[in-house]
Amino acid sequence: MSELLKNIDARAKLAGTNKLEILLFTLGIDNRTGRRETFGVNVFKVREVMRVPEITHAPDMPSSVEGMVSLRGILVPVVDLVKYAGVESDKKPEIMIVTEYNGHTQGFLVEAVDTILRLDWSAMRVPPDMLTAQMGGLITAVTELADGRLVMMMDVEKVLSETSHFDDEFLFAHIKPIEKQNRTIFFADDSTVARNQIKRTLDVMNIRYASANNGAQAWEELKKIAVQADAAHVPVSEMIQLILTDVEMPEMDGYVLTKSIKSDPRFAGIPVIMHTSLSSDANQQIGRSVGVDEYVPKFEPQKLAAALTRFLG
Repeated sequence: MSELLKNIDARAKLAGTNKLEILLFTLGIDNRTGRRETFGVNVFKVREVMRVPEITHAPDMPSSVEGMVSLRGILVPVVDLVKYAGVESDKKPEIMIVTEYNGHTQGFLVEAVDTILRLDWSAMRVPPDMLTAQMGGLITAVTELADGRLVMMMDVEKVLSETSHFDDEFLFAHIKPIEKQNRTIFFADDSTVARNQIKRTLDVMNIRYASANNGAQAWEELKKIAVQADAAHVPVSEMIQLILTDVEMPEMDGYVLTKSIKSDPRFAGIPVIMHTSLSSDANQQIGRSVGVDEYVPKFEPQKLAAALTRFLG
């Protein structure tokens, strides 16, 4: 299985081209439906794929958290995605996908991994409302393969928020309103968890906002704002003072969105902050090449608030 990911570092060159690679995996045949669904996770976030090691179980953990494993001397929490997704399968997970988000490492138990698929973000569609409701908001994007299978991108951030401490009250402690009044930002993120945390931070800071659920929608909304500003004979910077964007989004990723913004003179002087769990040096370098003004890691509201304060006063 190491062969599956041996060239993972070289894949960083895909960022900024509106392309991505996803690792496909399954959670078993659901006894309720008789179907085996296919899910995906961005390869950028996958450190390794391995057979399930010995797990040390611990009390007082969410039901889908199996316990901890030791990986090269580091204790890593392990989440059973089969249980978390509500799949009723008779087969015990055999594979662990080790992922890294914002420097935090965790393992996800799955039935099996399939292959790595390279595709364009424009092929990833916003899931229909029925699927979103059926999966409890767990899916951020979907795409159809040539063999007719539907691949569902799992909102790993939602999983982590509900099995760790992403929303603990202390994360928002000491955040204060900015001194300047009437500041407005526009943000784009496809994760419900991330959007809610951004809104919570902005509400505490007394910053107004408008938002979109993906890059393509964001670009359309930003162009409408530019038209409104032109009709009012004011610069766009009087209507919005900052743009905050995720990297991974269906239809258009954050790099392409940033490049579009920075290439349009109507948005001159408006800083773009990339708010993402893809914050490695390689990704930051790519972001800056398309004009990103600053990177802020996700799920650290105090760091987000500090950056917003610097830019907005």
